[in-house]
Amino acid sequence: MKDQEKEFGPSSWAIDNKRAVYVLIFLIALLGFWSYNKLPKENFPDITISKVYITTIYQGQSPQNIELLVTKPLEKQLKSLKGLKKVTSNTQQNVSVITAEFNANVNIRDAKQDVKDAVDKAKQDLPQGDNQLKQSDVSDIDVADQPILNINVSGNYDLKKLKEYADNLKDDIESMKQISKVVEVGALEPNIQINVDINKMTAAQVSYDDITRAIGNENIISTAGTIKADGVQRAIDVKEDFKSADEVNAMVIRNPQGKAVYLRDIAEVKDGFQDQISYARLKTPEGHDFKNVITLNVSKRAGENLIEASDDIYKLIKQKQSTVFPKGLNVTVTGDQSDKTRSTLNDLINTIVIGFILVTIILMFFMGTTNAIFVALSVPLSCFIAFLLMPAIGFTLNMIVLFSFLLALGIVVDDAIVVIENTHRIFNNGAVPITKAAKIAAGEVFMPVFSGTMTTLAPFVPLAFWNSLIGHFMFFLPITLIITLLASLVVAYIMNPVFAVDFMKPHFKGEHDHQKFDRKRKRTTIILAGIAIFCYLLAAVGALSIGIGNFVVLLIVLYLFDHFILLKWIDKFQTNAWPKFQAWYARLLEKAVRVPWWILGGTVMLFILTIGFSIVSNLKVEQFPSGDPNFVYVYVTLPIGTDQAYTNGVVQTLEKRVAQVVAPDKDIVSSIISNVSVGVTDPSDEDQGTYYNKGKITVAFVEFSKRHGKDTKSILAKIRNTVQGLPGAKIAVAQEASGPPTQKDISLEMAGDNLDTLVATAARLKKFIGQQGIAGIEELIPDVVSDKPEIVFDVDRERANREGINTSQINLALFTSIYGYKAGDFRNTSEDKYEIDVRAQQNQRNDIDALRNMKITYRDLASGGAIRQVPISAFTDIRYTNTYNNIKHKQQRRVITLGSSVIKPFNATEVNSQISQALKNFKLPANVSIRMGGAQDDQIETANFLGTALLISFGMILIILMALFNSIGKTLIILSEIFFSIIGVFLGLSIFHMTFSIVMSGVGIIALAGVVVRNGILLVEFTDMLIEQGENLHDAVVEAAKTRMTPVLLTASAAILGLIPLAVGFNIDFASLFTTGNPHIFFGGDNVAFWGPLSWTMIFGLGFATIITLILVPCMYIIRMRMKNRLSGGKSKVKDAELTVAEA
Repeated sequence: MKDQEKEFGPSSWAIDNKRAVYVLIFLIALLGFWSYNKLPKENFPDITISKVYITTIYQGQSPQNIELLVTKPLEKQLKSLKGLKKVTSNTQQNVSVITAEFNANVNIRDAKQDVKDAVDKAKQDLPQGDNQLKQSDVSDIDVADQPILNINVSGNYDLKKLKEYADNLKDDIESMKQISKVVEVGALEPNIQINVDINKMTAAQVSYDDITRAIGNENIISTAGTIKADGVQRAIDVKEDFKSADEVNAMVIRNPQGKAVYLRDIAEVKDGFQDQISYARLKTPEGHDFKNVITLNVSKRAGENLIEASDDIYKLIKQKQSTVFPKGLNVTVTGDQSDKTRSTLNDLINTIVIGFILVTIILMFFMGTTNAIFVALSVPLSCFIAFLLMPAIGFTLNMIVLFSFLLALGIVVDDAIVVIENTHRIFNNGAVPITKAAKIAAGEVFMPVFSGTMTTLAPFVPLAFWNSLIGHFMFFLPITLIITLLASLVVAYIMNPVFAVDFMKPHFKGEHDHQKFDRKRKRTTIILAGIAIFCYLLAAVGALSIGIGNFVVLLIVLYLFDHFILLKWIDKFQTNAWPKFQAWYARLLEKAVRVPWWILGGTVMLFILTIGFSIVSNLKVEQFPSGDPNFVYVYVTLPIGTDQAYTNGVVQTLEKRVAQVVAPDKDIVSSIISNVSVGVTDPSDEDQGTYYNKGKITVAFVEFSKRHGKDTKSILAKIRNTVQGLPGAKIAVAQEASGPPTQKDISLEMAGDNLDTLVATAARLKKFIGQQGIAGIEELIPDVVSDKPEIVFDVDRERANREGINTSQINLALFTSIYGYKAGDFRNTSEDKYEIDVRAQQNQRNDIDALRNMKITYRDLASGGAIRQVPISAFTDIRYTNTYNNIKHKQQRRVITLGSSVIKPFNATEVNSQISQALKNFKLPANVSIRMGGAQDDQIETANFLGTALLISFGMILIILMALFNSIGKTLIILSEIFFSIIGVFLGLSIFHMTFSIVMSGVGIIALAGVVVRNGILLVEFTDMLIEQGENLHDAVVEAAKTRMTPVLLTASAAILGLIPLAVGFNIDFASLFTTGNPHIFFGGDNVAFWGPLSWTMIFGLGFATIITLILVPCMYIIRMRMKNRLSGGKSKVKDAELTVAEA
């Protein structure tokens, strides 16, 4: 009757309805595998950055003007928005870009709408009636917007023809459902150029306004309405848009006197290209030189399958090359993120398989082959349940999700281990019927297992509410783990008991000593051999991979190996090695429980010494771990005002140097790409504008497994050394970010109101930091400088007004001459529409004297409408000066930031700490403040959140334990494991000189908190049960520890072994192993660099926590009972005499 009371209803139902459960298992496996194949696959998860951008173009205006006229009015309206974290802005020539950053928990769609409303309110404060002020564009950004690959088009064709081919490909790619946008770099934009001779225009008494108005009045496509005729409604259309440049050239421009002036008489009209503003070149290992290319940067939509998108693009290119493109056209794909995604996902999947094999092997030696398979099946079944749920919550299959499964690998088996091990113990080789044993076993351990699972889940709950960019990035980890661990409860209590009832058999000593190849073994072997032959036949006709047949053959070998050899090894382990270890542990435990206070005191002292050792050993700290570079970026910045052609020449010089440096290692270099003006900033940088004075060279390496042990970090260092030394050029070398977009390693923000003072302070601070001799700083570069050359036209307003001319007319004349004025759109059947641009001919628009002497032509109404022409020089003076290239704001204050990367192997945290100390001796002028921002801000924010999350996790575990035990003492015993497990973490990191990653190691410690307590729950709960059954304290503590030692060691070993392959970077390509026989074994890679700190944190912590559970928990239990007995005056259930006997 007592056993019946301990049954767990769902488990008992499952055992009584086994067929239904087997059907359920089949459906879960089938649908789960189908869902896995259908899930979109990508490297990093698509996350939305909680920022909204307001971009306002004001053509022809300086940064100071736009700051006053546009930026400040917009910022004023934005500052009161709900959920706003901060507002920053970057005002440059012709454009204002404002960034409104919101708290991470704010819905970005709602935030975007709020920003649009604020911009609408600010319109009344912006300049009115100025055609050069464009409507503000409000947008947000997604990580998915980063290019997934670059398509480079080259060949011996003229620029127009080459662009036609690129546009043809671009249009088809943009039509794919997976693609969000395609950005073209290096192409010349077509236009109809009307290059006006200022002198001829003046002689003809025609103004720019006459030309643009005439073109606009003739370039018409319009519907005048409809008429009814003969019962039919007919539309009246006017279709007189220009079809060729010749039509534009033949236009008649009427001057104010009514005399006909042909456009060809005063201007050159040609169908050409806008000035080339961007350049792109490519060098592949097969090529000897850099080739000019048109590059298509392709971005996918959020949530779409990256690998599928890449495959479809390759198919499209192949189809185009065979049907549309000529043979001389080269189309090369570089920077394909699907290669890294495939590599990352395959490596993680292979690591999961390795971990699964290791876990299964260790389970076999402890539990036997059959029981081990029961337990091991809980891993794929739990994962299949998770796969079924992931599409419903919008998850993709990315590296975060896959690592979550890897982390869960050693945890999900815990529940199954306890249930199966307890079933095996009660079954006692047939002493209790297996059906009854399975029902009692499930009921007996349900509460401690359920509580243990809840405590394991608890620390991941606060991680799901991590309101930051990193939190959004890591969000997939806790959610995937929570789903998988909950699924493991279903597997452990519904499916595992059914497996046990059907397959758990009694075993007797020596039964495997003389194994025979009996009828059952022969039948199984023949069936498997038949399946293998059938698979090979299908492979011969191409209907199946040969690897399937090889896998079945391996199953035959393993089946026979288990029967004839492995079972004997397991018997010897279970009858010899394991009992000896158990006896040794029992002796050790007996000694420990006699001196419990000494054990506790020693552990506390070890905790203190570990913290001290970590400090003395100078344990390094970093935000995110970084591995070997997959990409090396060389960023080139020339003085403001440098034109794109000169910048292109400098980049060509540098790209030759880079090509020479990587030449000895060209077998691991997939491509070198150079860009000028467009796509020249950090891929993770918000500011992706066009900069004529900037360039970028990208060196892409092949995937890690194909590098043959070559170190790309050393190549990066060589590149950094060889690109230095160009006069006037600021050059920075970096590798790709290993996680979500982050800020600069070093960021010194100076805020104030006076730009001159800020610029001078920044220059003085840069010199001051340089004098401190702090190693590791690449180069401190200010983001605002005052070296942009400028010519200022000072207008004598009174004199101009007397002539009947206003400043707007002067500005428009200069603007049209230099920048050009769009007079209309040119359309034809083969191209999208492009602009008809009016401006001065090239030699005049770059000649300051020609511009000053240009005459303003107008009709003087005060003198009867006579035509008057007055040169601009009559009422203007000019002066040459320097101005600011841009103006930045943060929270509406002007700010200048000195930023730099930290050169590896120097530690960013240590470098920032030295800078912080040095700043104490730096004198700031009045009304100027300085703070350390950038990555330092992110690091502090991350550390604060993880500290809070650990406390919340601690509180949640406390509540669960109190609900389970209703005892403060027992709860504190188990909670102490969390603190003492940290000994293992810091001791391991310090001894092996590893770096503490705030994000990864921090998450590892939080995850560790839930894992380490579940074994303590099992031990304390079983000790309580033995005491209730009448055992004395000593016997109960020792017996509970001995009995629970197996599941405790098994669960810890499973978790550790599941993580070991990733921690050491051990990789086997199982697909290649079974198809070609080559396992491609290698150590290292991106995954070990990224996930290694978290894995080692868990391994070190779990290893030490296991010792704590098996030694310290029994001692603390005795201490608790002894103190309880003394405080109760000897009235406790456990008497003093028993305590004394226990110590005797």
